[in-house]
This record gives sequence, structure tokens and C-alpha cells, in this order.
Amino acid sequence: MALRGPDAFGEWFGTNDRVGLAHRRLSIIDLSERGAQPMLSADGSLAITFNGEIYNYRELKADLAAHGARFRSDSDTEVLLLLYAAHGRDMVRMLRGMFAFALWDARKAALLLARDPYGIKPLYYADDGGSVRIASQVKALFAGGRVSPEPDPAGVAGFLLLGSVPEPFTIRRAVTALPAGCTMTVDARGCSEPQRYFSVSAVLADAAAHREAVEEHVLYERVREALRDSVSHHMIADVPVGAFLSAGIDSGALVGLTRDAGVRDLQTITLAFDEFRGLPDDEAPLAEEVARSYGTSHRTRHLGIDEFNGDLPRIFDAMDQPSIDGINTYFVSKAAAEQGWKVALSGLGGDELFAGYNTFTDVPAWVRRFALPSRVPLLGRVFRTMYRNMLAGRASRSPKPAGALTFGGTWPGAWYLRRGVFLPWELEGLLPKDTMLEGLERLQLLDVIGDAMVPDPASAYGRVAALEASLYMRNQLLRDSDWAGMAHSLELRVPLVDSQLLTTLAPLLVDTALTHRKRVLALSPRNGPPITPCNDRRRASRSPCIAGSN
Repeated sequence: MALRGPDAFGEWFGTNDRVGLAHRRLSIIDLSERGAQPMLSADGSLAITFNGEIYNYRELKADLAAHGARFRSDSDTEVLLLLYAAHGRDMVRMLRGMFAFALWDARKAALLLARDPYGIKPLYYADDGGSVRIASQVKALFAGGRVSPEPDPAGVAGFLLLGSVPEPFTIRRAVTALPAGCTMTVDARGCSEPQRYFSVSAVLADAAAHREAVEEHVLYERVREALRDSVSHHMIADVPVGAFLSAGIDSGALVGLTRDAGVRDLQTITLAFDEFRGLPDDEAPLAEEVARSYGTSHRTRHLGIDEFNGDLPRIFDAMDQPSIDGINTYFVSKAAAEQGWKVALSGLGGDELFAGYNTFTDVPAWVRRFALPSRVPLLGRVFRTMYRNMLAGRASRSPKPAGALTFGGTWPGAWYLRRGVFLPWELEGLLPKDTMLEGLERLQLLDVIGDAMVPDPASAYGRVAALEASLYMRNQLLRDSDWAGMAHSLELRVPLVDSQLLTTLAPLLVDTALTHRKRVLALSPRNGPPITPCNDRRRASRSPCIAGSN
């Protein structure tokens, strides 16, 4: 895992050699040796290895100091130790950030594992009944030879059905992901069941029960202030923070919000493709225009086919688990690392929060359309057979309509039908039959998807937002961002994926998100030209225009 932390390495073992912690460091907050890990409390009773950033650590530190705590460093890691000493495992509810950590409490002879609310940072474990091993990568767990690399049919099936392996499964049978927003205790009895302290669906359900109706100008102002607050917190670092800038609304608005937050020397970077030069798909000219508007120090990095092919072996090696995405993030992270960056802001999360995907309209429409016919016994199977016969010999036709009556009538099924890669019966030609049957049985796909809506978010926006954030974003986009950034020792921060931001905005968005969509994000920066969608003929879902131009 050296690329995840090239700046330093540390390890610590308990007095009875029954517990050991190790850490690879990417120095971002408190660059001195005082911030090194694993870190011990002053009395030696607590030890921690921690991956991520706590964005409100300064406020937490001030509160702890006011109650008598004494600090030996300026790191957020030490704040975690002293916060645990004061509040126990409930301390995770006070954290704003992205994190995965293992904290050993010698007095309790127990190890606390914790993962951030959205699952931005990974945490995997393997429990063989005698030893428990944890790591930030699946590969790291079986690299030592004590954990079996045997594939998990459920993980394989999940990847083929969804394009990524859904948590808590991994591609290896012996390895499990600690679910996002959960803690878990490991002691002499083994691993406890994960305990959830945060869920996106619970926040959205509470928002539906406490929805706020405000005038449009109030909505825009409150969204603006919440976004600026999140961006301000995500800029906290002892090294420069740059930003990815595409031709999309999310990254353009994010760059504008950094200006609102007081940043005046922001570096930005755009990944452009040689094959798109001079074509409408070339994002570089518009990104450069946005960069000029906000006065950033900007660079456009071009990627050609030879470099792409040459890097493919390194991409697959870095991927850890299979994915159908993430390659763009790999190359833009490579470009950022070439400039000496350690931290970059990404606009990931805007579509999930502000209803940017077509799923926000398609899924509710399909549920309404297919709810009744999908309840007729065997009708879905009959229709599927008829459609497959009609499809025979016509490779250009999508097989997905065959699943409309099987899946389209429920929220989990309709979302899967919209997002899925293969349908379950298509796995017959892709996997051995026994692997397919075991994989589908262990996976229970619709249950995995349905769990993302427990408790019920109680609105069309809330249900789709919970599904997108807890499945597609978590298992695909955030995981890809982690491995692709870490392949170049680059930390990616996502200000639009923030539990405090969701909690603040959800009551406002329940009744407005499907009307305003991403316009409310596009108009959020105060300074400089706002980014607004172009007309439908010019890739309106992705390409923005500078307001006032066409």
C-alpha cells in the first residue's frame, strides 16, 4: 500500500503481541513527526491508525481543550484519540469528514473500527475465527498469504449485474467491507455485528417529516451558504489544495465556491482527450473559460491513445476490485500528481444531491407504470420469453425491456433496471451455472438495493437520492475515486458528499429538487459568472454554458 502513503511508515504492537497496527502516511495535516501514526495517547492506553481527514477537528479540539484536554500535536489524529477518551464510540457522531480508523483500547482489550457516513474511505476486514485482519485495500489482506484469495460468487455476480461490487460483499469470499456509517468492535470473542450510526435514507426520511417550504430566493441563499460552508471545511490542510475542473456544472460551481470561501490562489486542472480536439465533446475550451473567469492557475492535460494503452496494466493493478469506471479519474489524478499536488477537490456528488440524473424522473415513472402489471403472476416471465424471441438476431436492441414487468414495478427493481449492466438471466452465458446460482442466492440483489431505502425516505426525490448515494455513488464513484487517486498518492476530497451538508439541505430539497434540479447548484457561486445548463441540443445533462453566452 506504499502509494497510499509514500511519506512515512509506522507500526505498533501491543504488549502481549495480540494486536498490531500499521500505517502508511500521506502527510496533509500536521506535517511534523508529531502527526505520525500509529499514534498513542499520552498514557499509552489508546492507539490508532487512521485514514482520512476530519474537517471539523479544530472545533472539536477547541471544545476538548476547554474541558481540560492537552494536546501534543496539531493533527486531527490526536483529536480522535482524545475525543474517544471523552465520549467513547459515540464520538463518531461528532465527526465531519471522511475516515476509516482502527482504535485499540487497552483497558477494554477491544479494537474499535469505524467508517465515515458516506463510505468515502474504505475499510475491509477478514475474520477466520482465530485472527481478524483489517486494511484499506482488499489486496492487502491476502497479500500476506494468510487470507484466501478465492473469489466470492456473490461479489462476481454483483459486479456483472451492477458494474461494481456492492457492499458489504467484495470480490473475495474471505473479505468483507465494513458498511459505510458503521462501527464494529473486535475483542477476544471476535467481531461484533456492525452498528449503524448514520444512513442517508434516515436523513431523507427525517427531512420528509420536517420539510421546509421557503421562497425561491431564500432556497438559493440557504443552499449557497451550506455549500460555501462545506467547501470551506474541505479546504483545511497544511498543503495546497487544487481542484479538478471539467466542463460540468459540479466542478465549475465548486471552483466558484472556493472563491466565495476566500481562496485566491487555487490551482485547477482539466483532462482533455486528443481525439476530441475541435469537436463538441472537447471539454477543455469551456473549462479554460471558467478558469479564466475565476482567476485560477489552470492547466489542461491532454491524453492520447498511446498513453492510455500504456497505463492500462497499472490501472488494473491499482483497481483493487473490478469496476467499469474510474479511468478518467485515474488520468486526471495522474495529471494532478505531475503538478506536485497532494489534495484535489472533486465535484462528485452533485447529481445525487441535486437530482441531476435521469433516474430521478425515470424510476418514479416506471414504478407508476409497471406497479400493477408486475404483480400478475408469471406475466413478467412470459413477456421476457416473448421479448427474447423477438430480440433474437438483433444485437443492436437493448435486452433491458425484457425485465420491465419483472423489475419495473418496485423502487429497488426499477432503479436496478435503469442502472444495471446485465440482467440476472443473462449471467447464464457469463458464469458457470453453479457459480451463477450460488452468487445470486448469496447476493439477494433486490434486498441489497432495498436496504438503501430503510427507513423509507417517503418521497420520490428521497428514494432515488438514497439509492444513488448508497449504491451507485458509494460502490462505484467513491470507490473509484479512492483507488484512482491513491494510485498517484493523491487525496480526493468531495465537498458535495458531506453528511452535514445533506442534513442541512435535505428538508429544503425534498419538495424542490425535482423542480430546480442542478440549477440551484449552478447559481450558487456569488463571484464570477454562474454556470448554467446549455440547450438540449448540446449535451444539456453534462455541458454547461457561461451565463449570458450561448
